[in-house]
Amino acid sequence: MTYTTFHGAVATIAHAMPEQIAYRTPLRTLRFADVERETNRIANGLVTLGIGKGDRVACLTRHMAECTLLVIAAQKVGAVCMPVNWRLAPSEVEYIVNHGEAVFLMADGEFLPLLDKVALPRVRKTLTTLPGANRESLAEWNSEFEDASPVYQAGLQDVALQLYSSGTTGLPKGVELSHRNLIGVCETVRGLFGYGKRPTVTLNVAPTFHIGGLGLSFVVLYNGGASVTYPEFVPAQVVAAFTQHRVTHSFLVPAMIHALLQVPSVEKTDFSALRVIGYGAAPISETVLSEALRLFRCKFVQNYGLTETTGAVVALTPEDHDPNGPRAFLLRAAGKACAGVELRIVDIATGENLPDGQIGEVWIRSPQNMIGYWHNEKATREAYPEGKVDGVGWFRTGDAGSLRDGYLFIEDRIKDMIISGGENIYPVEVENVLMKHPLVLDCAVIAVPDEKWGEAVKACVIPRPGARLEEAEVIDFCRERLAHFKCPRSVDVMDSLPRNPSGKLLKNLLRKPYWEGKTRNVN
Repeated sequence: MTYTTFHGAVATIAHAMPEQIAYRTPLRTLRFADVERETNRIANGLVTLGIGKGDRVACLTRHMAECTLLVIAAQKVGAVCMPVNWRLAPSEVEYIVNHGEAVFLMADGEFLPLLDKVALPRVRKTLTTLPGANRESLAEWNSEFEDASPVYQAGLQDVALQLYSSGTTGLPKGVELSHRNLIGVCETVRGLFGYGKRPTVTLNVAPTFHIGGLGLSFVVLYNGGASVTYPEFVPAQVVAAFTQHRVTHSFLVPAMIHALLQVPSVEKTDFSALRVIGYGAAPISETVLSEALRLFRCKFVQNYGLTETTGAVVALTPEDHDPNGPRAFLLRAAGKACAGVELRIVDIATGENLPDGQIGEVWIRSPQNMIGYWHNEKATREAYPEGKVDGVGWFRTGDAGSLRDGYLFIEDRIKDMIISGGENIYPVEVENVLMKHPLVLDCAVIAVPDEKWGEAVKACVIPRPGARLEEAEVIDFCRERLAHFKCPRSVDVMDSLPRNPSGKLLKNLLRKPYWEGKTRNVN
């Protein structure tokens, strides 16, 4: 069936299989009929507040089914939901809610003190996600409204969701995604993960303010599956959930996979129901991936994409996940373009296409590419330097990569590339070597100023529990495995590395102390 809206697709499934489980959360179980009824009630409530086409509504929640319900309800009246990162500082939350001009806000009760510290002049109504806080809850409020769906006709190109970029080097941008984008990623992941063929139970603990977590929630609903969710990622709880709920699918960022491998009970856990684990959103070391393949004994699919591409547009399929075969080198690849996706590698200086094997900026053309950035035409033009035709254009990713026989290899973020003595050095290559050191638990490689070479390679490493790492030993380990100009010239041993809630390293925070008062071309 061809759908014209995401919420229309979910409604169709709800009418076809109303008793099918849609969500299992620590507090309740929701059937598809419940999803349809509750989203209709919320939508009708929004109408009573005068909220309609083009208005923004915000949610500040941990991983809750209610976030997805609000997204769908907003779509039913032409409004657009903006999930907000609950780990941000009050001033950052204030900026996003006000930048998006949100007129409605749903927040977990624990975040009410944060809201007391900010000014949100456009917000007409604030509710708590669940009952029990000192404020009206979503369920208490929407119980007053009708079950019937509002009469509103949306189209494929209408805005269906607004997510905010991480903003690690500047103010976050509002990424406008359409119904076409959401339906596109649901169809893409259906094929990659094998959804729709038999009943599925998907464990989803990725943040819902991120396309990985919220997008997976959409994919599971779109394909009539059940989601098992928890408010946040707790490694031991997640390991137990695989057995308790007979989980068939999950999506995990590399930091989560790494954490699960450290859980003492993981070796004895029954993963026999597990069919597919998807992973992405950040680089994964070959060491961690190989150990995960051994332990989980299921199919692995790597997804590469960005918020601006509505998630997965490139995938490394299970057939290319053989760490012991002749094509083991493909574990370093992001994968091949998904159906309907085109890739090119562009010379940053000239704008010309580069041949196979040469590193440049990755450009993507796909039906999943965003509409643009909310209230930021300049940034949208920079993202689509060649413009768009019929709503589709070539999007600049900011990632450095190369194509080899159709496989995309991501070298690094362009802003993270190190230029030392005129040589380009990609930190991920050095990090992969460091992760093979038996005493290294985690690592990050950054550029620091160097009077002679301009920039020098610095390794920031976390030792395994009880281990002691020496700088000279780490450098020697790399020099045995890498060209010497790529090797660290200094090593910092650390207790932890800064990451955002999506598991991405915040290398700008690692670099900052070394570049104070100095000029660097990138942040």
